[in-house]
Amino acid sequence: MELVQKIALAFTIIGAVNWGLIGLFDYNLVTMLFGDGTLTRIIYGIVGICGLINIGMYFYDLRHE
Repeated sequence: MELVQKIALAFTIIGAVNWGLIGLFDYNLVTMLFGDGTLTRIIYGIVGICGLINIGMYFYDLRHE
């Protein structure tokens, strides 16, 4: 994997763990660490973009197997 793909995967995993914490325990780790401000929205935006990158990687791998 290239460096960008590894970074995108790491952010996606962090986002998935955060959603798991929200679903299981009603605990939002990102909000607890960074508050309800602009930084939290930026982090959620980065996680979303990384998810889109991972979707692209998924379909790229399907075409080249």
